[in-house]
Amino acid sequence: MQSGNQSGSQPRIGVIGATGAVGVVTLGLLAERGYTNVRAFASARSAGSTVTFGDRQLTVEEATPENLSAGDLDLALFSVGTSASQALVPHAAAGGAFVVDKSSAYRLVDGYPLVVPEVNGNRALEVMGTHRIAANPNCCTIPLTCVLKPLHEAAGLKSIRVATYQSVSGAGWQRMEQLRAEHPNDHNLTMDWSWEGDESDEESKLRAETRKIMELPDLPVSATCVRVPVLVSHSEAIWAEFDRPISGQEAAAILRESASVKVLDLPGFPTPKAAAGGDEILVGRIREDRAAVNGISLYLSNDNLRKGAALNAIQIAELVLAEQAKTRP
Repeated sequence: MQSGNQSGSQPRIGVIGATGAVGVVTLGLLAERGYTNVRAFASARSAGSTVTFGDRQLTVEEATPENLSAGDLDLALFSVGTSASQALVPHAAAGGAFVVDKSSAYRLVDGYPLVVPEVNGNRALEVMGTHRIAANPNCCTIPLTCVLKPLHEAAGLKSIRVATYQSVSGAGWQRMEQLRAEHPNDHNLTMDWSWEGDESDEESKLRAETRKIMELPDLPVSATCVRVPVLVSHSEAIWAEFDRPISGQEAAAILRESASVKVLDLPGFPTPKAAAGGDEILVGRIREDRAAVNGISLYLSNDNLRKGAALNAIQIAELVLAEQAKTRP
């Protein structure tokens, strides 16, 4: 467990969207990591209700510009829709909070860092003295870049192809409850995103976010994303090509030494069930791609509500807290 009281005083943290699937996990993780000065915010519909935080209950406050700009928050962790983030994030930042936003509102906007701490954590520190807003990537981009970054540093990434198998929790509580009610009768794969020509917006943003985080603006990325009848955890099949030959054994050895990654050897392999509730990215089936030159094929599963969303945002915030602690007298 990492304590939130490393500097001797507790940061004042607001969780906005606290009643949603990611917000609930965010509160749980903050409690696990030792933070105590936490407030819960949500829409007017949820204001006045309570949410669990550790061994106590928090009364949900309404997320309004006035409440968020009052100057009594050091960190604001947003888990709301894009339009709500666009309306509220600037007020929280104006009130002095460092904001980590999990929507797509700022992910691809120039000047706003899109951060995976294991990959480009320094980018969050660059805006501490300016607009104080960092974006949390898509729940498939986070594990993808965590795995690709160390391989790229070793062998030079040339292109990637990825197929994602995304759980219904990525679409919120309502979809989770729907699956619970229909299971085991509904086993359909779905693609519930909007379309941009023959590609979904989920596929195009996976490409764009990966390029931004990896700082490889011309990286060829081909993606196919589907929603599968799984409650929690996203899985990805990845085919990557490199500048030089790299064996499956070498790739596995590199990933064993990489932060937030756990390599599974056959007969073990990553599954959504094994990944659910954990903070590591499970990676397996690492082998040479027989259809590509200097290619590697691998498979991963990751809890999309934890490292794929809430935990990544908290880790960004903790980078900022650690940097702030260096400058305190």
